[in-house]
Amino acid sequence: MGAWGILALYRRLQGRDRRRARVGRVIGLPLAVAFPLLLLIFALEATPLQDPLLSNVQRLFHISLTLCFIWLLVRGVAAGERAILRSHPMEVADNLEARRIQTQTRVLSRVLMGAIILVGMSLVLLTFPVVRQIGTALLASAGIIGLVAGIAAKPVFGNLIAGLQIALTQPIRLDDVVIVEGEWGRIEEIGSSYVVVRVWDERRMVVPLTWFIENPFQNWTRRSADLLGTAFLWLDHRAPIAAIRSELERICGSEPLWDGRVCVTQVTETSERTIQVRLLVSARNSGDAFDLRCLVRERMLDFLARQHPHALPRLHAQVEQEGDAPSPARRGEPTPGSEVRSPGAEDGEPAIQPGGAGSDTFPAEKGPGP
Repeated sequence: MGAWGILALYRRLQGRDRRRARVGRVIGLPLAVAFPLLLLIFALEATPLQDPLLSNVQRLFHISLTLCFIWLLVRGVAAGERAILRSHPMEVADNLEARRIQTQTRVLSRVLMGAIILVGMSLVLLTFPVVRQIGTALLASAGIIGLVAGIAAKPVFGNLIAGLQIALTQPIRLDDVVIVEGEWGRIEEIGSSYVVVRVWDERRMVVPLTWFIENPFQNWTRRSADLLGTAFLWLDHRAPIAAIRSELERICGSEPLWDGRVCVTQVTETSERTIQVRLLVSARNSGDAFDLRCLVRERMLDFLARQHPHALPRLHAQVEQEGDAPSPARRGEPTPGSEVRSPGAEDGEPAIQPGGAGSDTFPAEKGPGP
């Protein structure tokens, strides 16, 4: 009757106050199971009969009651985690604080649940005399057994300690944008032993927790989600930089992806054929920054192709037809009528005419015949 009463109260609370309904949802089922077990334990203890079967049944009821208590504690921790996550949603523009709290809550709640289950199962096993004897023997040889167990459980305890470090120091948080092993992605899940990174092409990369403690990686949203995006253009030397700068400002001003912070046009490199123009823009997050970079690159190329086609790089070449006589300049000869002076010639000395008498220059070649 007590169990039915608890379940009835639980169903009644569900339709009323939301907070009371959540409390009833957490404690209702474990209490509905534990209350009859508690009454049966009292009844068996009050029984004057001495039967080994009754003692075994009583031990079974004690174990079941302990498991109900463990179940209640785990459900309580899970309910506290859900309450904290609800009060700090990540579906807001500036979710840095919410991501920090959610990361700590998820990691610490899993560690606490694991500790509750481990301690509870240890208490259950210690109710058996055989297990108590084994435990006494293990304590007697704790040095060797501890060393072997430490070596065997190194990955488990390493991930556990790494999880606590990540929860406290927070090198990564949920929904952080990271570069891991050359892959761009977001932190989708932080478990008790691994981290799931959702890569940009919807793949999932599963990384051990210890990896983020022992290896360097990039976190693009460590302090804020704001990012700078860069688009490079390789243009001809005649490219109108002022017109490109005005066009970039017009594109950014009309685009909602731009956050209004940075809009810069700079010539960052030159070569014998082209110049490198960097278009630097800013956005609220990494996704907007990538889309804005692509949009700026596309619109700028369209603008140059329509209004300044000479700014796009071209390969200039001079093609001579077969049979044409090469020009004197291409043959390495001075053009007719030009004067040739040695570097140290005085102003009063006569200039040496090419091909003249006494000249040291090569004789003029005969042109090609008819």
